[in-house]
Amino acid sequence: METAGDNPYRYDAALAGKIEARWQQYWQENQTFAADNPEGDLEGPLAKKEKFYLLDMFPYPSGAGLHVGHPLGYIATDTVARYKRMQDKNVLYTLGFDSFGLPAEQYAVQTGQHPRITTENNIANMRRQLARIGLSHDKRRSISTTDDEFVRWTQWIFLQIYNSWYDPQAKRRDGKLGSARPISELVAEFESGKRETPHQPWAQMSEAERSDLLDEYRLAYVAYSPVNWCPGLGTVLADEEVTADGRSERGNYPVFKSRLRQWMMRITAYADRLAEDLDTVDWPHKVVAQQRNWIGRSTGATVHFEVADGQVTESTELTVFTTRPDTLFGATFMVVAPEHELVGGEDAPAQELTVPGQWPAGTREEWTGGYASPREAVAAYRSWAKSRTDDERLAEGTEKTGVFTGIFGTNPVNGNKIPVFIADYVLMGYGTGAIMAVPAHDDRDFAFAQRFNIDVVTTIQPDEDFDGEGAWTGDGLIVNSHNDEISLNGLNKADAIARITKWLEEKGVGHSTVTYRLRDWLFSRQRYWGEPFPVVYDEEGRVHALPESMLPVQLPELDNFQPRTFDPDDADTTPEAALSRATEWIEVELDLGDGVKKYHRDTNTMPNWAGSSWYELRYTDPNNTQYASSEANEAYWMGPKGKGESGGADLYIGGVEHAVLHLLYARFWHKVLFDLGHVSSSEPFHKLFNQGYIQAYAFKDVRGEYVPADEVEGDEETGWTYQGREVFREYGKMGKSLKNIVTPDDMCEEYGADTFRMYEMSMGPLEVSRPWDTRAVVGSYRFLQRLWRNVIDEETGAVTVTDEPADLETKKLVARTIADVTEEYDNMRMNTAAARMIVLNNHLTGIDRVPREAIEPLVLMVAPLAPHIAEELWEKLGHEGTLTREPFPVVEDESLLEEEKVTCVVQIAGKVKARLEVPPSISAEELEKLALQTDAAVKALDGRDPLKVIVRAPKLVSIVLPK
Repeated sequence: METAGDNPYRYDAALAGKIEARWQQYWQENQTFAADNPEGDLEGPLAKKEKFYLLDMFPYPSGAGLHVGHPLGYIATDTVARYKRMQDKNVLYTLGFDSFGLPAEQYAVQTGQHPRITTENNIANMRRQLARIGLSHDKRRSISTTDDEFVRWTQWIFLQIYNSWYDPQAKRRDGKLGSARPISELVAEFESGKRETPHQPWAQMSEAERSDLLDEYRLAYVAYSPVNWCPGLGTVLADEEVTADGRSERGNYPVFKSRLRQWMMRITAYADRLAEDLDTVDWPHKVVAQQRNWIGRSTGATVHFEVADGQVTESTELTVFTTRPDTLFGATFMVVAPEHELVGGEDAPAQELTVPGQWPAGTREEWTGGYASPREAVAAYRSWAKSRTDDERLAEGTEKTGVFTGIFGTNPVNGNKIPVFIADYVLMGYGTGAIMAVPAHDDRDFAFAQRFNIDVVTTIQPDEDFDGEGAWTGDGLIVNSHNDEISLNGLNKADAIARITKWLEEKGVGHSTVTYRLRDWLFSRQRYWGEPFPVVYDEEGRVHALPESMLPVQLPELDNFQPRTFDPDDADTTPEAALSRATEWIEVELDLGDGVKKYHRDTNTMPNWAGSSWYELRYTDPNNTQYASSEANEAYWMGPKGKGESGGADLYIGGVEHAVLHLLYARFWHKVLFDLGHVSSSEPFHKLFNQGYIQAYAFKDVRGEYVPADEVEGDEETGWTYQGREVFREYGKMGKSLKNIVTPDDMCEEYGADTFRMYEMSMGPLEVSRPWDTRAVVGSYRFLQRLWRNVIDEETGAVTVTDEPADLETKKLVARTIADVTEEYDNMRMNTAAARMIVLNNHLTGIDRVPREAIEPLVLMVAPLAPHIAEELWEKLGHEGTLTREPFPVVEDESLLEEEKVTCVVQIAGKVKARLEVPPSISAEELEKLALQTDAAVKALDGRDPLKVIVRAPKLVSIVLPK
């Protein structure tokens, strides 16, 4: 490749590098991309313009650095940011770092290097890589979750949540019911008697009793909870951090179920709002569906089954939730989770199981499993089930197992005694941990009934063509469902559910219920590298929130980050985080308003979900020491534009892998802050766009070992070889272990940043994943070289454009390109925007001297995608300063967009019956519509549908008549 040293005027990688370095320095020195706030230290005149808040999903600063797949979304947002500035918007566009988390801590365990050093080094490297590709961030607003000020406000938000409760009857600002309120208002209601306290008046309750009562209301609370305990990592893991085979995603260590005292967040109080408010945002349908499914709102009935305990002593109740109470007459057995209290609870030893010591009368041989007694059977089954993960227990296609408990329940609608089994496919974490089974109408229940020889009673009439094999899971009228007081026979599903639910309520054996799949958010991690909780515990173990004046609570310095106690293969190991070594930090004497007392700190830390749940708010006012964001600044950037709108960031771009948890957690935090009056928007992110992924080919030799992808030769027809040996291609991720990494640094060095940006945006629709092909980068490279030559003489460096007017053909092409590129940018179709510009650029290469009126609009249109070369050419065309806020081109003469007409022939039954004058760019769909509306077509069809319509736009439509 020829270098700039050979020809200083030729656009190549070396010259591109010089141009890019120059303009990046200019942008930095002149703070070109600074966005102004209405008030505060970032106040400025741009805040009088219309705002546009553009947001990338918060990146984690990985030690591996970036490969070419990572910047895809960043280049897209940068393109949008530059385009919106040219439309005279005040654009907030920056990038921070989600810098707490397990990877840095694991590295510290392995090497002894402090996580802060690792994190800061990784951030510096990532900032360098991103700066090299020319992202137009307002660097004044960049933050890291590990910054002391950011930690302070994260802890402040935690305390807002801790000191709040959810009142379903409180009116919020939009007039609807249900809002968070300060816990002090709940205390006032208890003190005044406006709200009753259980058992005894507030004034007669002890401090501990009051504290326990308030904890039942707080939106953040401490409770014993089932968790995924990973001794090998020394921490609890979220469900999404555990693989399907019950091991940690990081490190592949065994994960065990355990019960630990953890911080929880009462996100379930917001379940309805989190589901309903999805109607107020502009998100992809797939993400909305995933959120709704995760929340899992179900309406049905709670039903109480009377249960005798096998020893035939006093009766108890076994409660189930069902979405189909209309099928109660078909319930022939029940199933409880192995951890259910009915059989002794999660940790009861075998000798304390609350099940019979001998098989009761009515026990069928198939139910005993060969065990001498229910107690022995249940104990053995519980021991086996404890070793299985939730995913294993729920996996489709897995044979469902269980044992009879020796207990019978009484069906409240018919008095039938039905057996109660335990089975691992029922989980305590969902519903009541118990189900009623209707085998006639549920495939899983039917299979279970077949295995254990349990009766099957049909209560929904199947279709006539149902063969009777298996369960009937469709709808139909209710049958075989009546007693002396009620009959559901002949009713449809909705009417039957309403009638039976009313009857259950009248009899006191059930009631209408709404349940959710969503569970309260487990918020503790046994880690060092996370935000400390801003609380202390007194000698009785009660929680005390720290005053704001004591924030931030900072991590103590440690030189050993290994969890203090763990055995990777021992499920009984108890977590003891590295923080427990910092005894001087843990044990403190504080005056919290009632004199100096001894307290101890929490040795758990917050999950890294904490910082990513509110960072978008801090971007709006990053240096404010009085508020997370001032009222005026937050309202300007995130406030709703009109009545009924959600507000939030105007555009949020990121991967679909965060479709549920991050978005759900961020929405929850934001809604609490909204209720408490700290933010003006009810949602944090108004419009969401999920970009696809850049994937890559990798190559394995006959041994199954990966070989360097960039050294492989061949093609799809001849096959692939590495150093003369045959290798085999596979498609998927980029990774160091796959030996197929390509970095942005590599691309910038070989072609320049603008070529890299152009290629990434030209590869295909942004939302679609696509394969990386370094050989194809040259197409974008040549486009920029042609653009350069259309302005610059590569022999002399002189500008060659002319001020003479363009011919009509060029004028029309420029106008059409402006219109099309504007539409493509507006809809984030960068690949087709680039294609439109390539057409115009190729046209201009055929002109001896390119007209200024044609090239200047093209340079401005190219600028969002390839900003460095655009800036350089704009300056060489005689303009001073940056083009950052130059108005984006518009079509002044609309007549230039009018297309010449072409004649379309309309054939009916093979004969020409009509002609249409249409624009050459007409779509096939529109042309077909016009042809079918002609008088000849209407008369020939006479109200019938055509048998077939063949369209060859824009010149032919052939209509085949029905016989």
